[in-house]
Amino acid sequence: MAESSPAPVVEGRPARRTPRARRSAAAASEGKTAALGRRAVALSRFYSGKIETVPKVPVRSLRDFALWYTPGVAEVSRAIQSDPERSFDLTGRWNTIAIVTDGSRVLGLGDIGPRAALPVMEGKALLFKWLGGVDAVPLPIHAATPEAFVATVEAIAPAFGGINLEDIASPKCFGILEELQRRLPIPVWHDDQLGTAASTIAGVLNALELTHRSVREIRTVLLGAGAANLVTARLLLALGHDPHRLSVVDQRGVLDAERDDVDELMVRNPWKYRIALQTDGGGRTGDFAHAVAGADVLLAASTPDPTTIRPEHVRSMAPSPIVFALANPVPEIWPAVATAAGAAIVATGRSDFPNQVNNSLIFPSVFRGVLDARARSIPDEIVLAAARELALHAHDQGLSTTHLLPTMEEVAVFPHVAAAVGEAAVRLGIARRPLSREEYYARARQLMDRSGRLVRALARARLTPPMPSAKALPERNEG
Repeated sequence: MAESSPAPVVEGRPARRTPRARRSAAAASEGKTAALGRRAVALSRFYSGKIETVPKVPVRSLRDFALWYTPGVAEVSRAIQSDPERSFDLTGRWNTIAIVTDGSRVLGLGDIGPRAALPVMEGKALLFKWLGGVDAVPLPIHAATPEAFVATVEAIAPAFGGINLEDIASPKCFGILEELQRRLPIPVWHDDQLGTAASTIAGVLNALELTHRSVREIRTVLLGAGAANLVTARLLLALGHDPHRLSVVDQRGVLDAERDDVDELMVRNPWKYRIALQTDGGGRTGDFAHAVAGADVLLAASTPDPTTIRPEHVRSMAPSPIVFALANPVPEIWPAVATAAGAAIVATGRSDFPNQVNNSLIFPSVFRGVLDARARSIPDEIVLAAARELALHAHDQGLSTTHLLPTMEEVAVFPHVAAAVGEAAVRLGIARRPLSREEYYARARQLMDRSGRLVRALARARLTPPMPSAKALPERNEG
């Protein structure tokens, strides 16, 4: 099939930068990242964490504990014993999830262990509450094997309405997710797989619209064959992407059916093996440079190093290429460098650049939707429903090359995504509490708005200390 020939996109395109200008832009981005890190450490010390438990019932005197605790609570326990489903009505389980990690692959930091993963899980819990109205409990755990991980999560599941798996190394994350989805009667989601893939799909759909392309005609390269990109590839194929125009590249090069390690992959990483067979390299073999030449779309979720993708890679792509550099905390190429090399649309996983394509745009709404529907699972149809709805609402503020998706500040979007998720759960027959789309929307909006009101009320009452200035928090040597 001939390469697609999209109409050129010129909106917002800066003049081509000189090598010196590109180096200056990269240096500025690196400096900004370092400054944000220092500020984050200082604020974490000041606040001693990001979340806390706040009572949701009135306590007028100690006499009220006869209702909230003994003896009155015994009758609540008996009611749940007779009908376990009532735990969703009589406790906070209906709105509470666990964020579980073993710390084996945290952001771009690698295997840093459960203790060092805790700040990230706290941040995740904060986002769940702020954007989704969901109560999330950070639970970094020691688990020496995937079997131990699964057993631990299965043991704690009765306390939760859903499980969010986080920052688990590939390929064990795939088996853990599949086994927990099989065992548990509540939604289980691995955000590094499903959340990142869903937001990527949403961004791709809008980038294709802006550059006048079709998912059925493009040639796409996925750089990195870990949790996010293997699911992104699966979802692209579900949308009708031609498997023979889809190349997945790992550290050894293009994944194809004849690669010399393919039999080993069948045992060691069956998920990567399946993609290798389905796509057969997308008609390419060899290294990344060979795969990306002439491609319309490059989706990178790989090494957090701004030299992973070089300007010559972008220049070798089809006219008006689309480049997503999603590694965190540092993208595979700085946006200014990619744009100077000819990219029509550039996205990263960071909120401090235009076009953040990040799972934070997806997971709060997905969990709001499945919790409100009391869904039993989260199949790919729900993931795609969330992605399509997110992409659709980028138009609310005007779709452009620098506004590819709604930002986290466009909070009006999130109840719509939650409602689309709830509606999909009903359509698929996995909702314990089927409602109309309008009812899911109203419920989601009420719960999501409440989080903002709660945070503002705590700030007004000075129960949340004001954010101190950088000067008020001098840096301290942690060594």
